[in-house]
Amino acid sequence: MSMFRLDAGSGVPIYRQLVQQVRRDVMLGRLKPGEQLPTVKEVVEALAVNPNTVVKAYGELEHGGIVVRRQGVGTFVASAPPTPPLEAPPALLAALVRWVRRARQEGLSAEQIRALVAVALDEPGTGAAVHRSAGGAA
Repeated sequence: MSMFRLDAGSGVPIYRQLVQQVRRDVMLGRLKPGEQLPTVKEVVEALAVNPNTVVKAYGELEHGGIVVRRQGVGTFVASAPPTPPLEAPPALLAALVRWVRRARQEGLSAEQIRALVAVALDEPGTGAAVHRSAGGAA
């Protein structure tokens, strides 16, 4: 079974979905430093995608410091990924999963849910927004 799941109706290019899933799995600690990713051939066979799509995704991940490629050996999670694994409190993750399920029941797409999360992150008090003073300086 493949570690990847594709959503053909999302409008997100396949290579981008692969990149996002590896980044997420590294961030969540599902993929550990030094762990080998499936070979291009394995991904192609499991998902019936073009090999160039997988090569492009792995190349972007390598460029971002998420993985390292070893010629003739494979592609591995970098020993020091740029973002340390996230240790989300289980209760927080469970609440988020419930919220996403409810949003899906309300008919929202994955893209709409992501947009709502982005809006929430920009809300005052979340610590994400940069507020400018009247003089225009941050």
